[in-house]
Amino acid sequence: MAQARGPLARQMWKTAVGWVAALSIGALFLASGLWKLIDPQGAAVRMAQARVPAALSLPAALGFGILETVGAVWILAPRLRRWGALAAGILLVAFLIYVGANYHALRGEDCSCFPWIKRAVGPGFFLGDAAMLLGAVLAGAWAPAREVRPAAERRAAALVAAAVVVFALGSYGTAAARESGVKAPASILVDGQPYSLERGKVFLFFFNPECMHCVDAARRLSHYRWGGTAVIAIPVEQARFAPQFLAETGLHAGVSTEFDRLAAIFHYTSYPFGVAVERGREKAALTVFDDREPEADLKRLGLVD
Repeated sequence: MAQARGPLARQMWKTAVGWVAALSIGALFLASGLWKLIDPQGAAVRMAQARVPAALSLPAALGFGILETVGAVWILAPRLRRWGALAAGILLVAFLIYVGANYHALRGEDCSCFPWIKRAVGPGFFLGDAAMLLGAVLAGAWAPAREVRPAAERRAAALVAAAVVVFALGSYGTAAARESGVKAPASILVDGQPYSLERGKVFLFFFNPECMHCVDAARRLSHYRWGGTAVIAIPVEQARFAPQFLAETGLHAGVSTEFDRLAAIFHYTSYPFGVAVERGREKAALTVFDDREPEADLKRLGLVD
């Protein structure tokens, strides 16, 4: 009996560690995946900031959101845990390789994994992801014994994946539908004075004066030929530094401190963020700021020459 008790105790210990690892990895991946699916435009901005090509940032946000959510559900379901552990492991390895290949460009930047947790790329980042990879391995290795046939397992895994894809497509459709035609406020305060948004063309630029992506974006915006379009800069944080930000970047714009009001109306995601407004209605929300964008979109919309 004493001899039998030893293996049983070890098995119970392994099962407990496997459950803790599965719950931890599942919760992290579920939070990350659902955020990308619920706010694909905001996730795309983070992807672009992490050096994903602008044209691929939105597909990448949706694709990784689907994979992370599917992996999370799989790893939380005991009979699909090995599937989930494998999916999570592959994603983590791919992410480590990508960040490693772009380490010098991304060092010190937010890793863009989660919307609420700030993790700068550096040595600690690799240690954290290595710990998550170990958790995925333990969750898969010490998963409960299979109690269903492989065919039934595959069907269950496919149903989970299909359900997540349907949710992702529905969420993206909802987000895309609400991004056009929004009625702007009749007027806002710009440089302390009322300014009508119902006259002509207006570009609203949401920024953080301490964000280097915003600095780069504003410098590019300063070289556009705006013609009759009014540019209004809206600081998301640190509003007192807005005049200095505009002076350093060369962007000629009025400043409005009505961020909370405008963010709610235009479904603001993450800085830098732009909204093209014409005669009091939103024409497009612009989330990609790189060498080509948003200049190409602004030309198409008729806001720049």
